[in-house]
Parts: sequence; C-alpha cells; structure tokens
Amino acid sequence: MGKLLIIGCGGVAQVAITKCCQNSKTFSEICVASRTKSKCDALKEKLQKTTETVITTAQVDADKTEEVIALIKEYQPDAVLNVALPYQDLTIMDACLACKVDYIDTANYEPEDTDDKEWREIYEKRCKEAGFTAYFDYSWQWAYQEKFKEAKITALLGSGFDPGVTSVFSAYALKHYFDEIETIDILDCNGGDHGYPFATNFNPEINLREVSANGSYWENGHWVETKPMEIKREYNFPQVGEKDMYLLHHEEIESLAKNIPGVKRIRFFMTFGQSYLTHLKCLENVGMTSIEPIMYEGKEIIPLQFLKAVLPDPASLGPRTVGKTNIGCIFIGKKDGKEKKLYIYNVCDHQECYKEVGSQAISYTTGVPAMIGAMMIMNGTWNKAGVYNIEEFDPDPFMGALNKYGLPWKISEDPELID
Repeated sequence: MGKLLIIGCGGVAQVAITKCCQNSKTFSEICVASRTKSKCDALKEKLQKTTETVITTAQVDADKTEEVIALIKEYQPDAVLNVALPYQDLTIMDACLACKVDYIDTANYEPEDTDDKEWREIYEKRCKEAGFTAYFDYSWQWAYQEKFKEAKITALLGSGFDPGVTSVFSAYALKHYFDEIETIDILDCNGGDHGYPFATNFNPEINLREVSANGSYWENGHWVETKPMEIKREYNFPQVGEKDMYLLHHEEIESLAKNIPGVKRIRFFMTFGQSYLTHLKCLENVGMTSIEPIMYEGKEIIPLQFLKAVLPDPASLGPRTVGKTNIGCIFIGKKDGKEKKLYIYNVCDHQECYKEVGSQAISYTTGVPAMIGAMMIMNGTWNKAGVYNIEEFDPDPFMGALNKYGLPWKISEDPELID
C-alpha cells in the first residue's frame, strides 16, 4: 500500500520493523535508517526472505535536519516513523514539515543538552508556570500544531505503550464505559528477570534520567511534585503477582490531563525490584548517572553516556529474560450517575516475545504500537492535519489491531484499587 521511512534501529525499532514486515499489505516498502547503517543491513538480511515487504537501508544522522530532509526527498515515503532518540524528535519533525510527510513517534521531546541557555530559560519558565520539573514535556511538539495544519500533514505523538496504549485505553474507557472519568492510575509492571545484577530494559540514558527525577501527578487541575521514589505502593498484578511500585512523572499524564475532560487525578506507577534500586542509588552516589560533562584523560565525557556503554545492551536481554509484563490503567468515574471502576491491561510474556521477534517484552510492547500507529496513519484510518496525541483519535481500530498483532488486552470491572 505505501512506503514507510523508519529512523532508528535499536531494540524497539527492530520490533516495529519486524511487525511492519508481518503487515506487507500496509507496508509494501520500508526504509530502515540509522547512524549505524550496518545494524540496518543486518536486520534487512535477517528479515527480507521472510516478508513481501521490500526493505532498503540508509545511513542518517537524525541530529541533522538537512540529512533527514535529503533522505526523505530521496526515498519519498508516505510517512516517517521516529523510533530513534527523543532528543531527535524536533529535527525529524522539522524535516517532515519541510517535505510535507506525516510523522509518528513513541516518546516526547527532551533535550540532550540541558545546559543550553535558550532551552534552560524556557524550561525554568515552564517549571514555575506548570509546576513540574521533568526535562521532557509536550510543549515543544505541540507548538508545531499550526505549521502541520497548514502543511496538511499529521503528527501522531506517543504511539508506544506508555505513552501510547495506556492513552488509547483511556480514550476507549471514556467512549464505551464512562460518562466521566475522575481518576486514572497507570500501572507499569515488569515481572521479568534477566539474570543480571543491574541492567535497563530500554535506553539507559532515558531510563535512568526518568527514574532518578522527581515524581509528579496531576490532581485537581495542577501538578503535585514528589521526591524521586517517595511514594511507594504494593499491587497484586494479574498473572505476575505482588510487586512494589513507585510513583514517577510520565509524559502521558500531561496529555491525558489536557484531553480527558473532567479528570481529577492521574498517577503513574512503575515496578522496581530492590536490587535495581540499590544499584541505582549507588550509581547516583558516585556520580555515574550525571549528565554534566567531566574531563577524563584530556577528553570530555558524560558519565551517564559512559555508563550506557558499559551496561548490557537492552537489545541483548531477550534470550535471557523470563517472566511477564503487565501494563494497564485503572479508572474510576461515573456512568449513568453511578460510580464505576474499570481496569484495562495487557499481559506480555518475555519468552514468547523473544520466540516471535527476538526481543524481550519491554521492546515488544513499545514496538508493536509504533507499527500500529504508523498503520493507522498510512491507511487513512486516522487522518487529520495537525499535531495530536494518540488519545485524540478514535480508539476502536487501534484496540482491534492490538488484539491482532500480539498485544491482547483484558478488562476487569472489579479491580483492586490503589489508595
């Protein structure tokens, strides 16, 4: 049906690419582009004999808008799927805008250089006005709304799992089960075990910055900020069991607060084992999670980037990770004047994911929705010019596609609630 340019070739990207190849009806051609072309070539060699989708590869530095523009002009795709780094969201959006091509991503923009003077001034103003201090937020991408409308192209933001599927769950719950949603608790549980004393399940730079930052939640029209890992709860997750979970700031809170009318509170919890937390605290204490440059043997290095280099590659965790993930949302609200509660969730098995696509479930649960979001845009199911978060579209076709492409969801109308 169409051509998709995919920028990125990490763990999530490889899942999205593999799932695109399972859907040749939509993705008749794909181009996989990355800074390291050899990774793209290796994946093409692995997949090309298994699919009718025509795969090409390219080298691109997504930090440079002009390189992305040149690649888009050469390949002439119908859409661009950004599964690279969130640092690169704006350069890729600029390129799509210049070429009038639809854009899809899985995570919102955050800067690589948090000491940049121009960015810092805007960030500090937002901290005072909005009331949360996370480095990542949607304002930078939402600012493209009128430009994308004028260009008559679509930017679909946050088509991963969280953000992504959790936001679609919210839209689906509002459409089919509630007249009004009052509270949303988003629960992200990884019950898997990779056997290492310490590793991250996705990009360590992003993961460690996220969990070492202040937590926050939305309540009664404003942000409430907490210290890192300050709020802890226990929850008995279906098919996983009892786990400790901690309140974090997470990007879909910001968009859901804007797009779910009348919502009074939104919280995000993620599970962590004690070994992970102990190692993280030790690394923080010795400065290894810092993003401030230091001089070492005459060279400037960033400790967090060095740590990323010595930790296991998340893409390598698949064969050794066992157990399940459970990610979903608990809703409380009103239907026909009566209080109602609902839990929509997905359970994913690490080893089943590895058997299918050679990846653990964390990458799988993000890569599959990335493909589905691209499919919704490519086949015209979702079609409106401008910049939109995923919950602003009709959730029904996406929910159907989740069941079809490997992320079946379940509903409980009497879930255990969180205080």
